[in-house]
Amino acid sequence: MSRFRDEIRVIPALVWYLAVAAYLCSATLIFEYAIPQNPKLAQWPVEGQILFAYGLLLLVIPYILLIGYVCGDSMRRGMNCVLWTLLAIFIPNGIGIILYFLLRDPVRRPCPNCSKPTRGGTFCPHCGTPLQTLCPGCRRGIEPGWTHCAHCGIALPPSPSPVAP
Repeated sequence: MSRFRDEIRVIPALVWYLAVAAYLCSATLIFEYAIPQNPKLAQWPVEGQILFAYGLLLLVIPYILLIGYVCGDSMRRGMNCVLWTLLAIFIPNGIGIILYFLLRDPVRRPCPNCSKPTRGGTFCPHCGTPLQTLCPGCRRGIEPGWTHCAHCGIALPPSPSPVAP
């Protein structure tokens, strides 16, 4: 499964239906009522009127889907879903959506021991299981590939190399 598909699944199904319905209703209203009222647009050929009405609003679908993504992703990350969705809707020009992407919390990962969601860190706040490799000297988190601890400077044992087939 690709990461894009995983992220698309965050958008609630109701938002997909809402986006398509909003697009079709808005475009139909423009085609049926706004175009005949405008004397210049009423002179266009029917194909041009259809392209204008239905092509003009194609950006409605991605905008609504982005708002739905903000809602679903904020729930997944344990953030205030209602607050971020309202900010995404009411701050104009998509700035609310951009703010969400800049300020969002990291994805919660399940603890390998108790399976409760954690926000990262060195230890699970629920059961105390280490969530990352610890330095044998200072007991702080170290990253794979480090030869020395960045906190205390102690030489680290080499990490096991993958077995070649």
